[in-house]
Amino acid sequence: MRDRRRRAGVPALAAALLLCGCATATPPPTAGAASDGPPALDDALVVLAAASLTEVVTQAADQLEAAHPGLTVRTSFAGSSALAGQVVAGAPVDVLVTASRATMTRATDVVGGEPVVVATNRLQLAVPAGNPGGVTSVADLADPDLTVALCAPEVPCGDVTADVLQLAGVVAAPDTLEQDVRAVLTRLLLDEADAGLVYRTDVRAAAGAVEGVDLPAHAQGTTDYPALVLPEAPHPRAAAAFVALLQGDAGRQALTDAGFGVP
Repeated sequence: MRDRRRRAGVPALAAALLLCGCATATPPPTAGAASDGPPALDDALVVLAAASLTEVVTQAADQLEAAHPGLTVRTSFAGSSALAGQVVAGAPVDVLVTASRATMTRATDVVGGEPVVVATNRLQLAVPAGNPGGVTSVADLADPDLTVALCAPEVPCGDVTADVLQLAGVVAAPDTLEQDVRAVLTRLLLDEADAGLVYRTDVRAAAGAVEGVDLPAHAQGTTDYPALVLPEAPHPRAAAAFVALLQGDAGRQALTDAGFGVP
């Protein structure tokens, strides 16, 4: 599990708005004084999230840490199937965010809990900047002369990819099947693939290094992102605050800015 432990100087205003529902951040109480605001969070929160959420979840973690100096948020990003497997195996996790309802169900069937959908996403055909392979449509994914990177069928982006290809009537000829969508994106960034299917948020995160082509109306591929506070979360109060942050106004704005849809 790739671990992140970072404390960034991100302004606490957005987190304060989300955590207390007020218009301005509440200053810390003076010594010996009682506070009417929410109690401080401390300890270490563990969040597992789908790879496509890397930037948004990292930003949310920074905001929560800035609002609660005693709190450390440790995040890990990978394919949703692998993350759900860690939860099912009993890893000490507080929050799980997956890139599909079906993958989340695999976890909740074992550990229980009631997830909430915090975002939506859809696939785009993606090519390296300049489109060196001359790719024009999803049908080109069947061209054996092109190098094609797709998500493996057992991960959420692979499941959505299968739906898109079926709807488009295309039998793809992938040269590589990756375990999460960011691995497909990396192939494109390194010019190791001429084309692939990634989420539109990944195209935006690449900041011009890859180009996205919308899929035809009859072959759209969409997915939901449910978030779960684990019933046996070691730090349930901090876990609930983290999910509330994603659902609040600033969290929704961050998701929208990254290209996600919000419920």
